Amino acid sequence: MKRCFDILLSLLALALCILPLLFLMAIIRLTSNGPALYWSARVGRHGKLFLMPKLRTMVVHSPVLPTHELNNAAEYITDFGKILRRSSLDELPQFYSVLIGHMSIVGPRPMIPQYEELVSRRHLAGIDRLRPGITGWAQVNGRDAISTDEKFALDEEYLLRHSVIFDLYVIYRTFIYVFSGKGIWH
Repeated sequence: MKRCFDILLSLLALALCILPLLFLMAIIRLTSNGPALYWSARVGRHGKLFLMPKLRTMVVHSPVLPTHELNNAAEYITDFGKILRRSSLDELPQFYSVLIGHMSIVGPRPMIPQYEELVSRRHLAGIDRLRPGITGWAQVNGRDAISTDEKFALDEEYLLRHSVIFDLYVIYRTFIYVFSGKGIWH
């Protein structure tokens, strides 16, 4: 049932967002050098790597690190990228990953492979049995403002509590977070 929900919601989101996405991609191309989409290697279900699309918010050739680990993240983020990140519009292309089965609407956020310790902890806890999500329980409980250990604990809690009803609650909380801009550092 969750997979059907994911497919239907991602098809609806892509249909509604295709023109705004094309417009945002054009602005990215006009305001900075490089492609409009950034394909990030991520750890997915059962530890398999996949490429996750995002609207590019950073300059080309930025270090492949989470933004909070960059010494001076602001110098890598484009002016338009700041707007995209604040509004979470950079995440819209991920509905494609949901549609093809690499991701879910709700689940633990997909990790970059460089986070070997956390990837290993997720595997040992069984969290990697779940499809990673565009949004998740950790994202609506602090996002960038919480520690890695807190995110892991919230991912474990999601593993125990996940259901269609709980997913709908997380989606509801996601809208509150997106519109408030809470928990976003960069």
